[in-house]
Amino acid sequence: MSANIFRRSQLFRPAIALLLSAATLTAWATDRLWPRHLPANRHAHILSPKRHGNHVVVPIAFEIVAAEIGHFDDQLEAILRLEYLRGRDPEESSKLLLVPVRSTHHTSYRLILLVENDQLTAIPHLNQLRAHGFISHYELIAWTNQQLVQAQQQSQQMEAVYDLPAPQKLESLPSFQLLPALADFLVFKSQTDWRVVGQGPCAPQPLTRQQALHQASDILDVARFYGLPLDYFLGVGAMENNYMSVNGDLGHTVWKTHAEPGDLVLRRARKRVLVSDYSVGAWQVSRETLRSAHQIYLKDKRDYSKLPPHLRPQRQLELNALTADQLTTYAGLVLRNLLDRFDGDVDQAIGAYNGGIRNPNPNYAANVKSIALYARRVLEHTPLPSPHPAAIVL
Repeated sequence: MSANIFRRSQLFRPAIALLLSAATLTAWATDRLWPRHLPANRHAHILSPKRHGNHVVVPIAFEIVAAEIGHFDDQLEAILRLEYLRGRDPEESSKLLLVPVRSTHHTSYRLILLVENDQLTAIPHLNQLRAHGFISHYELIAWTNQQLVQAQQQSQQMEAVYDLPAPQKLESLPSFQLLPALADFLVFKSQTDWRVVGQGPCAPQPLTRQQALHQASDILDVARFYGLPLDYFLGVGAMENNYMSVNGDLGHTVWKTHAEPGDLVLRRARKRVLVSDYSVGAWQVSRETLRSAHQIYLKDKRDYSKLPPHLRPQRQLELNALTADQLTTYAGLVLRNLLDRFDGDVDQAIGAYNGGIRNPNPNYAANVKSIALYARRVLEHTPLPSPHPAAIVL
């Protein structure tokens, strides 16, 4: 190779490297900055920006643009997520659709949000929903008007089922149907807890599926053992901690005449002690209320051998060694005692769970009742394992 040719090749190398770097950067930007691939169809091509009044619009497709923001194999989970997002923003409610999609062996459910046909509006909005924890992902979809009409019809048919009277009451649902549905409900409530959605530094961990199944089984056993209204018991768990085991009211204290085993003594005065009285676990029962509940347990004539061993309280109370399972039993016992004190008046008993016997909290009771009605409606409509309903493929 001559010296001139060698020098020219050396001059071209930086330019080639620059071109390769630019191509690599372009590929990276395309992958990272465009959140999801928009499936192409026979109409697809690059659409030019348009001016609408004082605004520039960059169309995404010719007709309708939607975003798939969730895909579920379980119908109850899909319905719960749909209603949660609708309750978050009523103005966006009509833009949310739940579309069943049949595959070879089962039916899945796509949660769809109709968005503006404008990249400058739709993509920032979807990114904001994802950043705030309301959705975990999205995928843009181009639809024809006919496909939109089909999807709306399918969604309306699905939702109409949940507005009809339930074929079975919550109390008569078989365990094989109720247990997995209840676990779905517990997982959903923990995932949509404001602390979890907000992703704060001290946010609790939502329940795993296995944890939810275990806790759902405990809730059913305790509710049946004490004869509790299951829907209201669920409402209390949701109001207190959305079924997550996190202590609360950490600054709450009480004065006592003397310290007892397990007390966390903060201050001593003449003939009195100040002890910590924070609320414990998923059911937020205070330490002093647990002491009172344990005295009720020691006098209780029920046959506790009918409860699974892990749910049975010990004869000797050890406040700092109670398990989450035993706390569910104590919460059920507290609620049962309140129902008996108020002659079965659920509103008064629930209000007293929060405000105490002398000052039942009506607002708390109203909120628990609202959750109870919601839980009853969705659980009573839980589909039995059966051949999957007809669905369209979009």
